[in-house]
Amino acid sequence: MTDSADNRLQARNDMAWAIAVGGIGAVLFAALLLFTWNFAATLFLLFSGVLLGVGLNAMSSLLGHLVKLPHALRLAIVCLALAGLLSGIVFLGGTTIAEQATVLSNTIKSQLGSVKNFLEQHGVDTSYLDFANAVGEAKPEGTAAATTAPAATPARNLPSAGALASSGGAIISQTLKVLLGTVSVVGNFFIVLFLGLAFAAQPGIYRAGLLFIAPAKYRNEATAIVDRIGETLERWLIAQIITMVAVFLVTWIGLAIIGIPSSFILGIQAGLLAFIPTVGAILGGVIVVLASLATGWIAALSAFILFLGVHAMESYVLTPIIQRQALDIPPATLFAFQILLGVVFGIWGLALALPLMAIAKVMIDHFKAEDASPAQAT
Repeated sequence: MTDSADNRLQARNDMAWAIAVGGIGAVLFAALLLFTWNFAATLFLLFSGVLLGVGLNAMSSLLGHLVKLPHALRLAIVCLALAGLLSGIVFLGGTTIAEQATVLSNTIKSQLGSVKNFLEQHGVDTSYLDFANAVGEAKPEGTAAATTAPAATPARNLPSAGALASSGGAIISQTLKVLLGTVSVVGNFFIVLFLGLAFAAQPGIYRAGLLFIAPAKYRNEATAIVDRIGETLERWLIAQIITMVAVFLVTWIGLAIIGIPSSFILGIQAGLLAFIPTVGAILGGVIVVLASLATGWIAALSAFILFLGVHAMESYVLTPIIQRQALDIPPATLFAFQILLGVVFGIWGLALALPLMAIAKVMIDHFKAEDASPAQAT
């Protein structure tokens, strides 16, 4: 009887302990989700810095296959080469890029206005599409003059003190918004740059610090997972850089041959958007076709065929040959994950969905291989 009572007491104690541990785990998991939700932008910013560091480290490792130099010197060469390339692009083509960007912006606005008028002429209500801001500068001149010309206005009345104060406050408010937005963008850029350089300069230190957090009995598994994640991200980033450069060159040259204005800036945006799989290619194609409509339907059709060719080259040539060696994720799974993170976290989630999914895939593959090993042994 005593043994039975002791067993029941021990079972109740074990159950209470399991419930307590489970409750603490659920609370910690909920707190982690809440923290991630509230500070998602900061976490994505830090992850971008880590990705930059991984990319710089990958390029310096590739350079190490050509020249036998210390890691610090190879990293300095890579950074100087990238800085020189960007400086050369800005110095040689900065004026052209600025002019083409202005022309492209005006063209897109004009074409959006044409699309809006076309839809309204055919009985389609466009009020819910919010064309107002995008088409504000694309209205015909006669319409603007007719709608803005006042019937009768006093010619020489000075504005009141209240009107001056209101206008001054609005100007100051808009100026502060522009300044704060510029400071935020520049600050985020330098944060990512500093983190990337810091990670790339001493990757071993941060790797050792990350492994030190893991419990001692799981440190070997953590080492294998961290090394595998690093290798996967390095291969994927190198392959992604090659893909982006190829998309930029083909788009730029193709649009220049067709005779589309702003071909260089369109090639740059197509190459940058190639970083975002599937969604980036579609968005880049829409921008190219809209910008081509101003040149004529034949040019727009040629640009659309070029977009299909670039998309086919990226999907069926570059991705199978280059990306499959780095990462093999089914397109539907990747697209669904992109949409989920894009809806929840915005542009950050959309842009960084693939590397995040790569990390998750490495961990899942590792644990699946561990589960399969005991089964094969038995």
